[in-house]
Amino acid sequence: MCSSDLRRLVDEAAVGLGGLDVLVNNAGIYVTHPITEVSYEDWQAAWQRTLAVNLTGPANVTWCAVQHMIPRGGGRIVNVSSRGAFRGEPGQPAYGASKGGLNSFGQSLAIALAPYGIAVSTVAPGFVDTEMAAERVNGPDGGAEVRAQSPFNRIARPEEIASAVLYLASPEAEWASGTIVDLNGASYLRP
Repeated sequence: MCSSDLRRLVDEAAVGLGGLDVLVNNAGIYVTHPITEVSYEDWQAAWQRTLAVNLTGPANVTWCAVQHMIPRGGGRIVNVSSRGAFRGEPGQPAYGASKGGLNSFGQSLAIALAPYGIAVSTVAPGFVDTEMAAERVNGPDGGAEVRAQSPFNRIARPEEIASAVLYLASPEAEWASGTIVDLNGASYLRP
């Protein structure tokens, strides 16, 4: 989507909704491109496409939304990142880097936008039962390896992530501005 189309879309949403109070940046693609297995052209294409969707798109939508939030006296921006931002993604390095960039973007804006009453926070889920994760979760081992990463022996349900987003988008979450909520079912902890 070109930038003028994007700006028009956000402006139309603001008019249709009677203003903008909340923006949730939940864009994401996960393109496989292991550095040792793809051509240079495919490598470049994966990086360009992934950064465009996962980082540049949310940055541009945020700019447009902030133009409506400041005159209203504030708002909430919630970015949906990934645990891949913290632990890396060897087969999809552009994904991990883009989500790491989204984390930094959110923290930068939390500082820049606080004087305007705009709180910015991020959720960083691991695997969630969505279409994007289906191939990996329903893989040859039936997703056992992915489920075993958490001591709950499952992946997140979409409503679990949505509950955190709903809280961060609420007026009560202003003090959470700048935070990154790690939603991974204890998958990082080791017994």
